[in-house]
Amino acid sequence: MSNILTLRGRGPLVPPVLAALAILGCIALAVTEQYLFFLFGMLFTLLLLGVPIAVSLGGSSLLYVVLSGSVPEVVVAQRMISGIDSFPLLAIPFFILAGNLMNNGGITSRIFDFAKALMGWMRGGLGHVNVGASIVFSGMSGAAVADAGGLGTIEIKAMREAGYDQEFAVGITAASSTIGPIIPPSLPMVIYGVMASVSVGQLFVAGLVPGLLMGLVLMLMIFFLARRRGYQRDAAFSWSVLWQTFKRAILSLFTPIIIVGGIMTGAFTPTEAAIAAVVYALFLGGVVYRILTWRRLLKVSMETIETTAVILLIVAGASIFAWILTSNQVAQQVVNLLGPLADNPVATLIIINIVLIIVGCFMETIAAITILVPVLLPLAVASGVDPVHFGVIMVLNLMIGLLTPPVGMVLYVLSRVSNISFEKCMRGTLPFLIPLVISLLLVTFIPAISLWLPTLVYQ
Repeated sequence: MSNILTLRGRGPLVPPVLAALAILGCIALAVTEQYLFFLFGMLFTLLLLGVPIAVSLGGSSLLYVVLSGSVPEVVVAQRMISGIDSFPLLAIPFFILAGNLMNNGGITSRIFDFAKALMGWMRGGLGHVNVGASIVFSGMSGAAVADAGGLGTIEIKAMREAGYDQEFAVGITAASSTIGPIIPPSLPMVIYGVMASVSVGQLFVAGLVPGLLMGLVLMLMIFFLARRRGYQRDAAFSWSVLWQTFKRAILSLFTPIIIVGGIMTGAFTPTEAAIAAVVYALFLGGVVYRILTWRRLLKVSMETIETTAVILLIVAGASIFAWILTSNQVAQQVVNLLGPLADNPVATLIIINIVLIIVGCFMETIAAITILVPVLLPLAVASGVDPVHFGVIMVLNLMIGLLTPPVGMVLYVLSRVSNISFEKCMRGTLPFLIPLVISLLLVTFIPAISLWLPTLVYQ
């Protein structure tokens, strides 16, 4: 995963003239002492210049503190440290490590083979297999890029060899990978839970039904496109093959049962479930399957350390940014500005969804959550939206953002592993944005989809 999440920028996203104008605008805001507008202007200027997100967040916040003189500069370091000083955040490195171990320990290939035997007989079979495998793997990793980078390599290769159009193969792989952070465990929901002071366990349980709904709607789109494009069944159904692949995958399939079941029954906290997932993945890859060598384990460990460091740097940078917004009562100003809509939850949720979709196009998921939760959550709560329900809405919105340029992290990953251009990846993904948006609307306006299971489990 170290080649997926890095601290390096991708170069300027705008022409030099526009970049110069943006910088001049920030200088003008600083001179006129419009420091809060300067904070936002500097953040987006740095992002447009291709500066890494963690540096953009921390740098713009530091410049705000220096120019405004509101607090001593040392507060920036203190707030960044306190932003990552949280027990639930310990789940992040363990879930990342578990996902990496599964990708390198022979678990993902067994899951794919079982899903193919189970679902390959349907029209457009490997498309359905793609979604089914992602649903199973989502119960292990909790990250869309891990799904795309691990299962994606296997799925795209198999679909190409079976004669599927490569854009279709990449498109459904990209769309199905977004299920990963919805079905528990989920790294974005851990971050949201910390920022919103909401139970991570309830958030995990709340994502289960919406994640399955996303898979169902994606499979309906696959069935429609398969009929339209003439894709046939990829394998005849065979009980013997299903049994053989099930026997090979049964120990792997216990992983989501351990994680999700442990959380739902109260046997584990989310952090303890992450540790249990790592121990079980080590046992499978190193003892049972004997694929995980010491060399691979060292490689996986280094990738996990690098990825965790990147994520925590983003959280630290976003924490000081969010603290500045909270100190300036930006959330209250937003609530007052949109006060007339507070009595209309539908209008409020429409506006919030639009904002999140737009932000998701330009900002990394974890940074977006840490910045926007202090601003949007009070508005949602004032409109009567449950914080757990809002968390699922926010994460689902930002997952769609992973499939949209200019950031489109999943598209960059799949472009690399499939060796096709970013533009073709984007074109192949477009039809599958429709079922994802339909799922988003259903989850947004039917709260029971998210809240029914948490209410049942935590009553």
